[in-house]
Amino acid sequence: MANYYKLLGLSRDADVEEIKKRYRKLALKYHPDRNKGSKEAEEQFKQVTEAYEVLRDPEKRSLYDRYGEQGIRGATGSGGMGGFDFGDPRMIFEQMFGDGGFSGFEDFFGASGARTQRASSGKGEGVRVQVSLTLLEVAHGTKKTLRVSILGECEPCDGSGARPGTSPTICPVCGGAGEQHYEQQTILGRVVSVQPCQNCRGEGRIISELCDLCRGEGRIRNQTEVEVEVPPGVTSENFLTLRGRGNIGPRGGPRGDLVVLLEIQDDPRFSRDGSDLFHELPITFSQAALGDEVQVPTIEGSARVTIPAGVQSGDYLKLKELGLPELNGHVRGDQIIKVIVWTPTDLTAQQEEALRNFHGVETPAPERIHRQSHRGFWSRVKEAFTGG
Repeated sequence: MANYYKLLGLSRDADVEEIKKRYRKLALKYHPDRNKGSKEAEEQFKQVTEAYEVLRDPEKRSLYDRYGEQGIRGATGSGGMGGFDFGDPRMIFEQMFGDGGFSGFEDFFGASGARTQRASSGKGEGVRVQVSLTLLEVAHGTKKTLRVSILGECEPCDGSGARPGTSPTICPVCGGAGEQHYEQQTILGRVVSVQPCQNCRGEGRIISELCDLCRGEGRIRNQTEVEVEVPPGVTSENFLTLRGRGNIGPRGGPRGDLVVLLEIQDDPRFSRDGSDLFHELPITFSQAALGDEVQVPTIEGSARVTIPAGVQSGDYLKLKELGLPELNGHVRGDQIIKVIVWTPTDLTAQQEEALRNFHGVETPAPERIHRQSHRGFWSRVKEAFTGG
Protein backbone atom coordinates (compact mmCIF):
# COMPACT_ATOMS: atom_id res chain seq x y z
CA MET A 1 0.00 0.00 0.00
CA ALA A 2 1.38 3.36 -1.06
CA ASN A 3 2.27 5.98 1.52
CA TYR A 4 1.46 9.24 -0.27
CA TYR A 5 3.31 11.42 2.22
CA LYS A 6 6.43 9.25 1.94
CA LEU A 7 6.20 9.22 -1.87
CA LEU A 8 6.34 13.02 -1.93
CA GLY A 9 8.77 13.30 0.98
CA LEU A 10 6.34 15.31 3.10
CA SER A 11 5.22 15.42 6.71
CA ARG A 12 1.53 14.77 7.47
CA ASP A 13 0.95 18.45 8.31
CA ALA A 14 2.31 19.79 5.00
CA ASP A 15 0.27 22.60 3.49
CA VAL A 16 -0.97 22.86 -0.11
CA GLU A 17 1.96 25.00 -1.28
CA GLU A 18 4.48 22.49 0.07
CA ILE A 19 2.59 19.66 -1.64
CA LYS A 20 2.52 21.49 -4.97
CA LYS A 21 6.20 22.47 -4.78
CA ARG A 22 7.32 18.93 -3.95
CA TYR A 23 5.15 17.39 -6.65
CA ARG A 24 6.50 19.74 -9.30
CA LYS A 25 10.05 18.75 -8.48
CA LEU A 26 9.37 15.00 -8.53
CA ALA A 27 7.06 15.12 -11.58
CA LEU A 28 9.73 16.90 -13.60
CA LYS A 29 12.29 14.35 -12.42
CA TYR A 30 10.24 11.28 -13.39
CA HIS A 31 8.31 12.60 -16.41
CA PRO A 32 8.41 9.95 -19.22
CA ASP A 33 9.49 12.49 -21.82
CA ARG A 34 12.59 13.20 -19.78
CA ASN A 35 13.48 9.57 -19.10
CA LYS A 36 13.49 8.15 -22.63
CA GLY A 37 10.61 5.70 -22.13
CA SER A 38 11.84 4.25 -18.81
CA LYS A 39 9.03 2.07 -17.40
CA GLU A 40 10.36 2.56 -13.88
CA ALA A 41 10.30 6.34 -14.23
CA GLU A 42 6.83 6.22 -15.79
CA GLU A 43 5.49 4.17 -12.87
CA GLN A 44 7.11 6.55 -10.38
CA PHE A 45 5.57 9.49 -12.26
CA LYS A 46 2.12 7.91 -11.98
CA GLN A 47 2.54 7.28 -8.25
CA VAL A 48 3.68 10.81 -7.35
CA THR A 49 0.88 12.27 -9.49
CA GLU A 50 -1.70 10.11 -7.72
CA ALA A 51 -0.28 11.14 -4.35
CA TYR A 52 -0.50 14.81 -5.37
CA GLU A 53 -4.11 14.43 -6.57
CA VAL A 54 -5.12 13.02 -3.17
CA LEU A 55 -3.17 15.31 -0.85
CA ARG A 56 -4.07 18.58 -2.60
CA ASP A 57 -7.81 17.89 -2.27
CA PRO A 58 -9.13 18.42 1.30
CA GLU A 59 -11.90 15.82 0.94
CA LYS A 60 -9.66 13.11 -0.52
CA ARG A 61 -6.87 13.91 1.94
CA SER A 62 -9.26 13.61 4.90
CA LEU A 63 -10.44 10.20 3.68
CA TYR A 64 -6.85 9.06 3.10
CA ASP A 65 -5.73 10.22 6.56
CA ARG A 66 -8.60 8.30 8.17
CA TYR A 67 -8.81 5.14 6.07
CA GLY A 68 -5.66 4.99 3.96
CA GLU A 69 -5.58 4.21 0.25
CA GLN A 70 -8.61 1.92 0.55
CA GLY A 71 -10.69 4.86 1.76
CA ILE A 72 -9.86 6.76 -1.44
CA ARG A 73 -10.48 3.93 -3.89
CA GLY A 74 -13.75 2.93 -2.27
CA ALA A 75 -14.94 6.45 -1.57
CA THR A 76 -18.54 7.39 -2.23
CA GLY A 77 -20.02 10.81 -1.72
CA SER A 78 -23.35 12.27 -0.69
CA GLY A 79 -26.10 11.65 -3.18
CA GLY A 80 -24.43 8.62 -4.74
CA MET A 81 -21.24 10.27 -5.92
CA GLY A 82 -18.99 7.66 -7.49
CA GLY A 83 -15.41 6.79 -6.48
CA PHE A 84 -12.62 9.26 -7.20
CA ASP A 85 -11.11 9.15 -10.69
CA PHE A 86 -7.39 9.93 -10.74
CA GLY A 87 -7.34 10.48 -14.50
CA ASP A 88 -4.35 10.63 -16.85
CA PRO A 89 -1.17 11.59 -14.93
CA ARG A 90 0.14 13.56 -17.92
CA MET A 91 -3.10 15.55 -18.14
CA ILE A 92 -2.99 16.31 -14.42
CA PHE A 93 0.60 17.50 -14.80
CA GLU A 94 -0.30 19.68 -17.77
CA GLN A 95 -3.35 21.18 -16.04
CA MET A 96 -1.23 22.05 -13.03
CA PHE A 97 1.66 23.75 -14.83
CA GLY A 98 -0.14 24.96 -17.96
CA ASP A 99 0.98 25.07 -21.58
CA GLY A 100 1.64 21.34 -21.66
CA GLY A 101 3.55 21.53 -18.38
CA PHE A 102 6.78 22.46 -20.12
CA SER A 103 6.86 26.23 -20.25
CA GLY A 104 10.57 27.00 -20.33
CA PHE A 105 11.29 23.28 -20.87
CA GLU A 106 14.92 23.94 -21.76
CA ASP A 107 15.51 24.80 -18.09
CA PHE A 108 14.50 21.30 -17.06
CA PHE A 109 15.27 19.01 -20.01
CA GLY A 110 18.10 20.65 -21.87
CA ALA A 111 18.25 20.94 -25.64
CA SER A 112 16.48 17.62 -26.32
CA GLY A 113 13.38 18.38 -24.27
CA ALA A 114 9.97 17.13 -25.42
CA ARG A 115 6.79 19.16 -25.61
CA THR A 116 3.45 17.35 -25.44
CA GLN A 117 -0.07 18.31 -26.40
CA ARG A 118 -2.57 15.52 -25.76
CA ALA A 119 -5.99 14.84 -27.17
CA SER A 120 -9.25 15.26 -25.27
CA SER A 121 -10.25 12.41 -22.96
CA GLY A 122 -13.72 12.11 -24.58
CA LYS A 123 -15.52 12.64 -21.29
CA GLY A 124 -19.31 12.80 -21.43
CA GLU A 125 -21.23 16.04 -20.98
CA GLY A 126 -22.52 17.16 -17.63
CA VAL A 127 -26.26 17.09 -16.95
CA ARG A 128 -28.25 19.60 -14.88
CA VAL A 129 -31.55 18.83 -13.18
CA GLN A 130 -33.67 20.90 -10.79
CA VAL A 131 -35.42 19.60 -7.67
CA SER A 132 -38.05 21.50 -5.65
CA LEU A 133 -38.02 21.36 -1.83
CA THR A 134 -40.47 22.42 0.89
CA LEU A 135 -39.30 24.15 4.06
CA LEU A 136 -40.07 20.98 6.00
CA GLU A 137 -37.73 19.04 3.69
CA VAL A 138 -35.10 21.74 4.19
CA ALA A 139 -35.52 21.38 7.96
CA HIS A 140 -34.94 17.63 8.09
CA GLY A 141 -33.19 16.80 4.83
CA THR A 142 -34.74 14.41 2.36
CA LYS A 143 -34.15 11.77 -0.29
CA LYS A 144 -35.49 12.41 -3.77
CA THR A 145 -35.81 9.97 -6.64
CA LEU A 146 -35.34 11.89 -9.89
CA ARG A 147 -36.12 10.69 -13.40
CA VAL A 148 -33.39 12.07 -15.65
CA SER A 149 -32.72 11.82 -19.37
CA ILE A 150 -29.09 10.65 -19.62
CA LEU A 151 -26.92 9.24 -22.40
CA GLY A 152 -25.94 5.69 -21.50
CA GLU A 153 -24.09 2.83 -23.19
CA CYS A 154 -25.67 1.45 -26.36
CA GLU A 155 -26.46 -2.20 -25.58
CA PRO A 156 -26.44 -3.70 -29.11
CA CYS A 157 -22.84 -2.58 -29.75
CA ASP A 158 -21.69 -2.59 -26.08
CA GLY A 159 -20.72 1.05 -26.46
CA SER A 160 -18.20 0.43 -29.25
CA GLY A 161 -20.22 2.25 -31.93
CA ALA A 162 -19.66 -0.65 -34.38
CA ARG A 163 -22.47 -2.72 -35.90
CA PRO A 164 -23.10 -5.91 -33.86
CA GLY A 165 -20.97 -8.74 -35.24
CA THR A 166 -18.22 -6.33 -36.29
CA SER A 167 -15.45 -4.62 -34.37
CA PRO A 168 -13.50 -1.39 -34.70
CA THR A 169 -10.10 -1.83 -36.34
CA ILE A 170 -6.77 -0.43 -35.26
CA CYS A 171 -5.97 2.86 -36.95
CA PRO A 172 -3.27 2.15 -39.57
CA VAL A 173 -1.79 5.64 -39.20
CA CYS A 174 -1.12 5.76 -35.45
CA GLY A 175 -1.19 2.00 -34.76
CA GLY A 176 -3.88 2.43 -32.10
CA ALA A 177 -2.01 5.04 -30.04
CA GLY A 178 -4.38 7.85 -31.02
CA GLU A 179 -1.32 10.11 -31.35
CA GLN A 180 1.09 11.20 -34.02
CA HIS A 181 4.62 12.32 -33.21
CA TYR A 182 6.19 15.21 -35.08
CA GLU A 183 9.88 16.07 -34.79
CA GLN A 184 11.30 19.50 -35.38
CA GLN A 185 14.92 20.55 -35.16
CA THR A 186 15.36 23.94 -33.48
CA ILE A 187 18.32 25.92 -32.23
CA LEU A 188 17.51 24.46 -28.80
CA GLY A 189 17.64 20.91 -30.08
CA ARG A 190 15.16 18.31 -31.27
CA VAL A 191 11.56 18.99 -30.20
CA VAL A 192 8.99 16.20 -30.36
CA SER A 193 5.33 17.27 -30.51
CA VAL A 194 2.54 14.80 -29.88
CA GLN A 195 -0.75 15.58 -31.65
CA PRO A 196 -4.07 13.68 -31.85
CA CYS A 197 -4.09 11.40 -34.86
CA GLN A 198 -6.02 13.09 -37.68
CA ASN A 199 -7.10 9.81 -39.24
CA CYS A 200 -8.91 8.43 -36.17
CA ARG A 201 -9.41 11.74 -34.33
CA GLY A 202 -7.29 10.57 -31.45
CA GLU A 203 -9.29 7.41 -30.69
CA GLY A 204 -6.85 4.86 -32.08
CA ARG A 205 -9.69 2.94 -33.77
CA ILE A 206 -11.59 3.10 -37.03
CA ILE A 207 -15.24 2.04 -37.24
CA SER A 208 -16.03 0.74 -40.74
CA GLU A 209 -19.64 -0.29 -40.09
CA LEU A 210 -21.65 1.90 -37.73
CA CYS A 211 -24.18 0.55 -35.24
CA ASP A 212 -27.68 1.11 -36.64
CA LEU A 213 -29.06 2.22 -33.27
CA CYS A 214 -26.46 4.72 -32.05
CA ARG A 215 -24.90 5.56 -35.45
CA GLY A 216 -21.38 5.07 -34.16
CA GLU A 217 -21.76 7.14 -30.98
CA GLY A 218 -21.76 4.11 -28.70
CA ARG A 219 -24.43 5.72 -26.53
CA ILE A 220 -28.18 6.31 -26.56
CA ARG A 221 -30.50 8.43 -24.44
CA ASN A 222 -32.49 6.72 -21.69
CA GLN A 223 -34.71 7.75 -18.80
CA THR A 224 -32.82 6.88 -15.63
CA GLU A 225 -33.85 7.05 -11.97
CA VAL A 226 -31.31 8.72 -9.71
CA GLU A 227 -31.61 8.90 -5.92
CA VAL A 228 -30.37 12.13 -4.38
CA GLU A 229 -29.82 12.72 -0.68
CA VAL A 230 -30.35 16.38 0.23
CA PRO A 231 -28.83 17.46 3.57
CA PRO A 232 -30.74 19.71 6.01
CA GLY A 233 -30.34 23.48 5.84
CA VAL A 234 -29.82 23.97 2.10
CA THR A 235 -30.76 27.15 0.23
CA SER A 236 -31.56 27.89 -3.40
CA GLU A 237 -27.92 28.98 -3.82
CA ASN A 238 -26.69 25.45 -3.03
CA PHE A 239 -26.35 22.60 -5.52
CA LEU A 240 -25.27 18.96 -5.36
CA THR A 241 -22.71 17.42 -7.70
CA LEU A 242 -22.94 13.69 -8.36
CA ARG A 243 -19.59 12.69 -9.83
CA GLY A 244 -19.70 10.33 -12.78
CA ARG A 245 -23.50 10.23 -12.99
CA GLY A 246 -23.96 12.39 -16.11
CA ASN A 247 -23.75 11.45 -19.80
CA ILE A 248 -21.35 8.70 -20.80
CA GLY A 249 -18.64 9.75 -23.25
CA PRO A 250 -18.73 8.69 -26.92
CA ARG A 251 -17.66 5.07 -27.49
CA GLY A 252 -16.98 4.23 -23.87
CA GLY A 253 -15.58 7.56 -22.69
CA PRO A 254 -15.89 8.41 -18.96
CA ARG A 255 -19.13 9.86 -17.65
CA GLY A 256 -19.65 13.52 -16.90
CA ASP A 257 -21.26 14.82 -13.71
CA LEU A 258 -24.88 15.27 -12.71
CA VAL A 259 -25.53 18.66 -11.07
CA VAL A 260 -28.70 18.94 -8.98
CA LEU A 261 -29.95 22.54 -8.66
CA LEU A 262 -32.12 23.20 -5.59
CA GLU A 263 -35.24 25.36 -5.57
CA ILE A 264 -36.90 26.13 -2.22
CA GLN A 265 -40.67 26.57 -2.52
CA ASP A 266 -42.23 29.73 -1.12
CA ASP A 267 -44.31 29.20 2.02
CA PRO A 268 -46.89 31.99 2.53
CA ARG A 269 -46.70 31.53 6.30
CA PHE A 270 -43.00 32.32 6.61
CA SER A 271 -40.16 34.43 5.30
CA ARG A 272 -36.60 33.16 5.68
CA ASP A 273 -33.41 34.87 6.76
CA GLY A 274 -30.61 32.29 6.85
CA SER A 275 -31.64 29.72 9.45
CA ASP A 276 -34.32 31.95 11.04
CA LEU A 277 -37.99 32.03 10.02
CA PHE A 278 -40.29 35.06 10.39
CA HIS A 279 -44.05 34.89 10.82
CA GLU A 280 -46.54 37.77 11.10
CA LEU A 281 -49.21 37.30 13.80
CA PRO A 282 -52.29 39.56 13.63
CA ILE A 283 -54.01 40.14 17.00
CA THR A 284 -56.85 42.34 18.26
CA PHE A 285 -56.46 45.46 20.38
CA SER A 286 -57.90 43.68 23.42
CA GLN A 287 -55.42 40.79 23.01
CA ALA A 288 -52.59 43.31 22.82
CA ALA A 289 -53.78 45.22 25.88
CA LEU A 290 -54.78 42.28 28.09
CA GLY A 291 -52.49 39.52 26.78
CA ASP A 292 -53.58 36.11 25.52
CA GLU A 293 -52.48 32.63 24.48
CA VAL A 294 -52.77 31.74 20.78
CA GLN A 295 -51.72 29.00 18.35
CA VAL A 296 -49.17 29.88 15.65
CA PRO A 297 -47.94 27.74 12.74
CA THR A 298 -44.37 26.39 12.66
CA ILE A 299 -42.70 24.05 10.18
CA GLU A 300 -43.13 21.29 12.76
CA GLY A 301 -46.87 21.92 13.29
CA SER A 302 -48.56 24.43 15.58
CA ALA A 303 -47.16 25.90 18.79
CA ARG A 304 -48.79 27.77 21.67
CA VAL A 305 -47.53 31.33 22.20
CA THR A 306 -48.18 33.63 25.13
CA ILE A 307 -48.86 37.24 24.12
CA PRO A 308 -47.76 39.49 26.98
CA ALA A 309 -50.16 42.21 28.12
CA GLY A 310 -49.26 45.58 26.63
CA VAL A 311 -47.46 44.19 23.57
CA GLN A 312 -47.06 46.77 20.81
CA SER A 313 -47.69 46.38 17.11
CA GLY A 314 -44.35 45.60 15.48
CA ASP A 315 -42.89 43.90 18.57
CA TYR A 316 -41.23 40.52 18.20
CA LEU A 317 -41.62 37.24 20.07
CA LYS A 318 -39.15 34.39 19.71
CA LEU A 319 -39.66 30.64 19.54
CA LYS A 320 -36.20 29.20 20.17
CA GLU A 321 -34.85 26.54 17.80
CA LEU A 322 -38.04 26.30 15.75
CA GLY A 323 -36.36 27.70 12.65
CA LEU A 324 -34.13 25.84 10.15
CA PRO A 325 -30.84 24.07 10.79
CA GLU A 326 -27.60 25.49 9.48
CA LEU A 327 -26.15 23.59 6.52
CA ASN A 328 -24.02 20.65 7.69
CA GLY A 329 -24.29 21.87 11.27
CA HIS A 330 -26.11 21.06 14.48
CA VAL A 331 -27.22 24.62 15.29
CA ARG A 332 -30.85 25.43 14.57
CA GLY A 333 -32.30 28.89 14.06
CA ASP A 334 -35.35 30.44 15.73
CA GLN A 335 -38.82 31.40 14.60
CA ILE A 336 -39.39 35.11 15.09
CA ILE A 337 -43.01 36.26 15.41
CA LYS A 338 -43.88 39.82 14.44
CA VAL A 339 -46.97 41.05 16.26
CA ILE A 340 -49.41 43.07 14.14
CA VAL A 341 -52.25 44.76 16.08
CA TRP A 342 -55.30 44.65 13.83
CA THR A 343 -57.53 47.72 13.71
CA PRO A 344 -61.20 46.94 12.91
CA THR A 345 -62.80 48.93 10.10
CA ASP A 346 -66.51 48.05 10.47
CA LEU A 347 -67.62 48.49 14.07
CA THR A 348 -71.01 47.56 15.41
CA ALA A 349 -72.87 50.09 17.49
CA GLN A 350 -72.06 48.15 20.66
CA GLN A 351 -68.34 48.01 19.82
CA GLU A 352 -68.22 51.69 18.99
CA GLU A 353 -69.92 52.60 22.28
CA ALA A 354 -67.45 50.42 24.24
CA LEU A 355 -64.49 52.04 22.57
CA ARG A 356 -65.86 55.57 23.18
CA ASN A 357 -66.26 54.72 26.84
CA PHE A 358 -62.71 53.39 26.96
CA HIS A 359 -61.43 56.48 25.16
CA GLY A 360 -62.85 58.59 27.91
CA VAL A 361 -60.83 56.83 30.62
CA GLU A 362 -57.64 55.85 28.78
CA THR A 363 -54.34 57.54 29.61
CA PRO A 364 -52.34 58.60 26.56
CA ALA A 365 -48.58 58.12 26.66
CA PRO A 366 -47.24 60.42 23.95
CA GLU A 367 -43.58 60.24 25.01
CA ARG A 368 -43.56 56.46 25.03
CA ILE A 369 -45.36 56.31 21.69
CA HIS A 370 -42.90 58.84 20.27
CA ARG A 371 -39.90 56.79 21.37
CA GLN A 372 -41.32 53.54 20.00
CA SER A 373 -42.20 55.11 16.65
CA HIS A 374 -38.54 56.02 16.16
CA ARG A 375 -37.15 52.58 16.93
CA GLY A 376 -35.64 51.07 13.79
CA PHE A 377 -36.73 47.76 12.31
CA TRP A 378 -33.41 46.02 12.86
CA SER A 379 -33.04 47.31 16.41
CA ARG A 380 -36.33 45.60 17.27
CA VAL A 381 -35.23 42.41 15.50
CA LYS A 382 -32.00 42.49 17.46
CA GLU A 383 -33.98 42.91 20.66
CA ALA A 384 -36.06 39.86 19.75
CA PHE A 385 -32.89 37.82 19.27
CA THR A 386 -31.15 38.94 22.43
CA GLY A 387 -34.26 39.05 24.60
CA GLY A 388 -33.30 42.59 25.62
